Amino acid sequence: MIIIAGPTAVGKTAVAIDLAQRFQTSIISADSRQCFHEMNIGVARPSPAELQTIPHHFIASHSINEKVNAVVFEKYALEAAAKIFESNRVVVVTGGTGLYIKALTEGLDDIPEIPPAIREQIIINYNRNGLSWLQTEVKKKDPEFFASGETENPQRLMRALEVMQATKRSVLRFRKGAKVKRNFTIIKIALELPRELLYQRINARVDQMVKMGLTEEVKVLLPFKDLNALQTVGYREIIDQLEGKHSLETAIDLIKKNTRHYAKRQLTWFRKDPGFIWLPPDNQIVFDTVNQLMDQYS
Repeated sequence: MIIIAGPTAVGKTAVAIDLAQRFQTSIISADSRQCFHEMNIGVARPSPAELQTIPHHFIASHSINEKVNAVVFEKYALEAAAKIFESNRVVVVTGGTGLYIKALTEGLDDIPEIPPAIREQIIINYNRNGLSWLQTEVKKKDPEFFASGETENPQRLMRALEVMQATKRSVLRFRKGAKVKRNFTIIKIALELPRELLYQRINARVDQMVKMGLTEEVKVLLPFKDLNALQTVGYREIIDQLEGKHSLETAIDLIKKNTRHYAKRQLTWFRKDPGFIWLPPDNQIVFDTVNQLMDQYS
């Protein structure tokens, strides 16, 4: 299993498709938002042409009304990988959702089921009161998690808060040290670019999303604004614009800024894993490196 990870806009899709073509195999997406068929432009889903080039799994496979999380992804991806391995010795996995990649490669922590009403109320309060409210609540109710440094990621903060409210224990108490041993070899590649170039690509991508009709896409989804799937960069800012909280120009600037912050968090996550080999998004360099690593494992 070849993992192609890295921050948003670094070029993961192109590298993954090139690898999949060379190995004549399929791609499993490890993106927590591209799996929703109602979300397209704002999640930078691969184009129809790209999707026709190589079979993809976990792309537009679910609805925003469905419960999709790392547990769901782990099961889905393992089943898809097993099917692909029946006819190919290589599976390519690509995406920027670090928790999903961790679930697939190492297994998940055993956290009890959270009552939906608890998460729904947290989302409503977050939408009303913003990130500062969320940070204050987590700092007050789970100072142990807050001290771990995950203070700018709304999804992680909401997860910590819901676990504390449901179990009266910090989410950190459920983290296990042992990793699951998979029955396939895993090669982890993370792509990186100089920061200024990455930021230029992020800004250009956001401008392109707006030209492609991001506002119109979000208008259709406005009745579902409180669903977990919509609590993501690119949608939250346009929802606020449509509700008159700021202008479109401000929304675009916020998407660019928040996407840059998201990219920083992704880089921090992947750099904590020493198993990743960092490379530029160059198809030939990645292919040559993967081949060398496969020779070592064979």
